[in-house]
Amino acid sequence: MTAADPVHGTWEPVPAARWEDAFLSGNGRHGVMVFGDPNDDRVIVNHHTLVVPVPVADTLPPRLAAALPGVQDRLLAGDTAAAEGFTDGRELRWVGAFHPAFAVRVRRENAGLPGDGGDTYRREVDFATGVVRAVCPGHESQVFVSRADDVVVQQVGGAPVDAVLSLDPRLPGVPGALAVGRGTVLTAEGALLTLRARYPGSDTAFTGVTLVVAAGGTAAVEGDGVRVAGARTLLLLTRVRRHTGELDVPAEAASLRALLGSAPTPEAAYGALLARHEEPHRAAYERVVLDLGGGRADRELPGSALLRKPDSPALLERLFAAGRYHLLSASGMFPPRLVGVWTGDWNTAWSGAFTTNANLNLQTASAAAAALPEVTEAHAALVYGQLADWRDNARDIFGARGVVAPSHTDGVSGHTYHFQRPYPLHLWTAGADWLLLPLVEHAETTGAADPRLVAALGEVARFYEDFLTRTGPDGRVVIVPSYSPENRPADASWGTLNATMDIAAARHALTTAAAHRPGDAERLRALAARLPEYRVNEDGALAEWAWPGLRDSYDHRHLSHLYPVWPLGEINPYDTPGLARAAHRALELRGAENDSAHGHLHHALVAARLRDAGRAVGALDRVLSGDFFHASLMSAHYPGRDVYNADAAHALPALLIELLVQSSPGRLVLLPALPSAWTRGALYGVRTRFGARVDLEWRDGGCTATVRPSRAARIELRTPAGTEQLELAAGEDRVLTLGIR
Repeated sequence: MTAADPVHGTWEPVPAARWEDAFLSGNGRHGVMVFGDPNDDRVIVNHHTLVVPVPVADTLPPRLAAALPGVQDRLLAGDTAAAEGFTDGRELRWVGAFHPAFAVRVRRENAGLPGDGGDTYRREVDFATGVVRAVCPGHESQVFVSRADDVVVQQVGGAPVDAVLSLDPRLPGVPGALAVGRGTVLTAEGALLTLRARYPGSDTAFTGVTLVVAAGGTAAVEGDGVRVAGARTLLLLTRVRRHTGELDVPAEAASLRALLGSAPTPEAAYGALLARHEEPHRAAYERVVLDLGGGRADRELPGSALLRKPDSPALLERLFAAGRYHLLSASGMFPPRLVGVWTGDWNTAWSGAFTTNANLNLQTASAAAAALPEVTEAHAALVYGQLADWRDNARDIFGARGVVAPSHTDGVSGHTYHFQRPYPLHLWTAGADWLLLPLVEHAETTGAADPRLVAALGEVARFYEDFLTRTGPDGRVVIVPSYSPENRPADASWGTLNATMDIAAARHALTTAAAHRPGDAERLRALAARLPEYRVNEDGALAEWAWPGLRDSYDHRHLSHLYPVWPLGEINPYDTPGLARAAHRALELRGAENDSAHGHLHHALVAARLRDAGRAVGALDRVLSGDFFHASLMSAHYPGRDVYNADAAHALPALLIELLVQSSPGRLVLLPALPSAWTRGALYGVRTRFGARVDLEWRDGGCTATVRPSRAARIELRTPAGTEQLELAAGEDRVLTLGIR
């Protein structure tokens, strides 16, 4: 990147007053939220494993297999409410709630440092390094979460530091019955702060350990913390562990001390830790860059001021950069939760879990194209780590072999146990295909076969072989019961027949498994051929349910029935123009219901696949002008920054790429939905599903694309100028020049 590039960070002239505005750093395991107050420097520490325990007995899937044939008979006979009784009668059970650990606090005594804005204070985050800084006269704080050493690193300096340091568990919503113990020990290497919290009624606990190393000055125990006086610099190293039994705190402390190495000073130790972290983080972040020609003045604005200019190209540049940064920072041992890996409140909406029937895949949609295999690896860790539970779901609910994914998981259990009458999530059978698709796309992008993926695809196919046993009057398979998240027909209950998403998922799962498992190919393709055709309703729209008589409910935030368009690409303007027109009509009729951010961006992604730039930009504009983003550039679920949620922040980069570049294993589409306002720009480093990197530059009605293949491929190239065939050879760049309009 050069000085002419878009800004790769954001800043504010004041500290964060709310945790939602705190700047973020993370390594996919730990996450931090940095307020930047020089007088009371608070850093909220998170960890992906921190979820309130749910008793194992409450996480078991319902045993309903014996009742399945009767429910299928009734639904096929026309009883539109038959599936409402397909339950074990349990009350709604939420998955374990994600929560913060504590705040590391550095409280300067009688400092009166200028943290109230103006030219003397600056709070910033550097996306390329993951470092959050707060600077003013007499104070400087730097925080990052190391990808190399899995530790929260904080350095405090400026004027001589006189402060009290503590680990503070008193965060919003903390349970009164949480048993908390804190302690401080002074050692030759520095002060050791510990906090242990045991969940109410559970053997599970979490422990935080912070090593404080001072350069100069004195240290003394004060209450549950340590008072430091006259220090030149402080270095704080923090880790959190969720565990049962007792954590070996001395061993954890020794591990933190070992990170200091032979550095002669805390400043030198900080520099060494940053260098080890920065190399992998920067390499990932800088793989893809978007430049929309934002003006210098707008690029220099604080994020909160730039957010008030929704038409500014600089805003899209910064949100694209922030989205990739936050997505990378939230992905490691798991992919991002509904809140990434960050929350400042124990009462996180929807448990801060992984909602898999829309949100998770939307958040990670850019992983392959935006060159973030770290995100895909995190996604794979969640999926493959839960396959045993998915097998239980298939067996207990449907009496089938294979796997069925849950719609909601806390990362601890993959069982389906969160459902109720208006959200019968246990009826959703498309989830395994939907969640494996990003792994299929990653395999196509890299050209590397993963034996775990091949095995999992086989398990999804086995489920469909056992489940798809009922037929309709036309001799085709009927998917029964069937559920379209999270909608219902206008004239029937939620559990019904032949949801379009279920048809698409079954067809894709069976044909994909056939391609990877030659010995099963003929049998699987034969079953796929018996699946129902999609239905076009009386409005000319692709119907959400392909069963005669079921009427569509248009005003809904989910667009599950457009799964064949995005992300599958089975329905597209090139191969299936008639169905593409029906899908477009369905998109035109779709309402926004409650203005959820994920609904708007899902709408835009589908529109981009259908080459409707105006509709895609319109949906994007509703997010940009709806006050969905906090000053941290993390997003909200609803307008007016209501409910902290990562959907918009993480999904937006995927949309901006889809407007410019789309690919499949045999096709490259350039500028499929270029917004008319984007008169010049560049997108560098996008990866394709046929194994090439694409750099794109356009201005003054012309475009240059450089295709850099890593393997040989024959593809169809589609551009605004027409269609042609390209033969690509590994290592031989192809430069394409084309007109835009």
